[in-house]
Amino acid sequence: MFEYSLAHWSAFLAAAFLLNVSPGPDMAFILSHTVKGGKKAGLAAMLGIWTGASCHVLLAALGLTAIVAGSAMAFSVVKWAGVAYLLWLGVQAIRSDGGTLLVEKRGKSVSIGSVFRQGVFIDLLNPKVATFFLAFLPQFVVEGAGPVWAQLLLHGVLIIAVAAFVEPPVILCSDRLTEKLRRSRSLRVWLDRGLGSVLIALGVRLALTER
Repeated sequence: MFEYSLAHWSAFLAAAFLLNVSPGPDMAFILSHTVKGGKKAGLAAMLGIWTGASCHVLLAALGLTAIVAGSAMAFSVVKWAGVAYLLWLGVQAIRSDGGTLLVEKRGKSVSIGSVFRQGVFIDLLNPKVATFFLAFLPQFVVEGAGPVWAQLLLHGVLIIAVAAFVEPPVILCSDRLTEKLRRSRSLRVWLDRGLGSVLIALGVRLALTER
């Protein structure tokens, strides 16, 4: 069970790393609270985002298993919705001017519990997050490597685990990092273009996938 090739893990971990390191709404949320409320607020925002993402991973694993097992038409609808979303997201990332991480300092104090809850609900109530996991995780399901739901759950949890290597260091040096990214528009642009290329490649791969 869970026997994968080195090529599989290399592709998955590279994609997971790019997804976590590239600018996006989650990172902007974490950075903005770190700048406004310090490290504790940043960590609370991060843990809230992770909690919401974990719920999406669980729902994706359970829901996709039912779709795969029960309805070819439903699978096709989800598949092509996933293709369209991945391609659209990839094109948007490539065309981005890299402005996602521009945040402003504010001197307001924040409630750690409130920041955590905001992170949870921002992720849970964003349908694009659910659609993304439904589109992204099946790319790494390997026939014979274990139950579909277990493979989806494993890879979803590992995406969040990769974030544990990316986001805490960002929080610890957020002031310096945000100032650098504000000055370096070209860095933000190329991070977006790298992510966009990965998303488009995954969209094409999903389009070629058969049930």
